[in-house]
Amino acid sequence: MAASVRKSRDARRDLLKHFVYMAGHSIAAARRFGRAAEKAMDQLAHMPGLGGLWESDNPALAGLRVWPIPKFANYLIFYLPSADGIEVLRVLYAAQDVEGLLGG
Repeated sequence: MAASVRKSRDARRDLLKHFVYMAGHSIAAARRFGRAAEKAMDQLAHMPGLGGLWESDNPALAGLRVWPIPKFANYLIFYLPSADGIEVLRVLYAAQDVEGLLGG
């Protein structure tokens, strides 16, 4: 059975924003980022337990998991496991106000 990766509107916007930023410096790096992000999300869909639990005092973030994009470790995938894969809520740069952006 194929594992599903569903991306929220915010996650799609995050990915595009990071891609455009990188492309301003190197289109090759932006493409590598895009491929690495897609590969990481596919891997998480098949093995959702790979990511660690995101610790937060906000009960709305209970069960949220986080995983760094390989070779782009400062970019973090925030997701929830689902019955058939994962739901990606955000893809954030680690130096951002992560808790604030997640709604914490």
